Amino acid sequence: MSKVNEFRRMNINYRNRKKLYNTNFSLLSSNCNGAFILHDLGLRFNSPFVNLWMNPGDYIKYLEKIEYYKELPLFFKQENTEYPIGMLGDLIIYFQHYKSKNEAKAKWEERTKRINEKNLFVLMTDRDGCTYEDLQKFDSLCKYRNKIVFTHRKYPEFKSAFYIPGFEKLNYVGECWKYKNRISGKKIYDIFPYVDWFNGKQIV
Repeated sequence: MSKVNEFRRMNINYRNRKKLYNTNFSLLSSNCNGAFILHDLGLRFNSPFVNLWMNPGDYIKYLEKIEYYKELPLFFKQENTEYPIGMLGDLIIYFQHYKSKNEAKAKWEERTKRINEKNLFVLMTDRDGCTYEDLQKFDSLCKYRNKIVFTHRKYPEFKSAFYIPGFEKLNYVGECWKYKNRISGKKIYDIFPYVDWFNGKQIV
């Protein structure tokens, strides 16, 4: 990471934090994009979806029955794995950036209690096996007014789709938290006006 990027990122984050007035919200995210955005904004994690990922099918199931899954105990697979893999009922959660099952469980339970369902934002990313059917199901989640899915190509038929250019050859959305280049300080996900979104502006 270049020093120029670090310096300019600090300025970008500072400006975004000054613009943001809705700060007591919860952001549910299918992967690390949400946590990176919250970290850039200097906000507390009012959501358990931090440093982990779920495949889109399981993530959508969680969203469909959030009240049910919030109350379920978290268990872990016993196999030797590179990182903890949790089971929430029939859902699989990959705690990729946690060192132990105890840490993952403690953070999941602590942050689940913080979910603010009255001020909720939902983010999904077109990756990890995401299918067209998954995009359809996500788009039809009527209970969530503030929902966005990052996609690797344009889907005009879906109101929640937000196109992230540059990943067409991958056929899925890559790592949006990375810098666009070595000097701008901008990250790939900065193309999405997330501060305006959190402040209540209609984006798509």
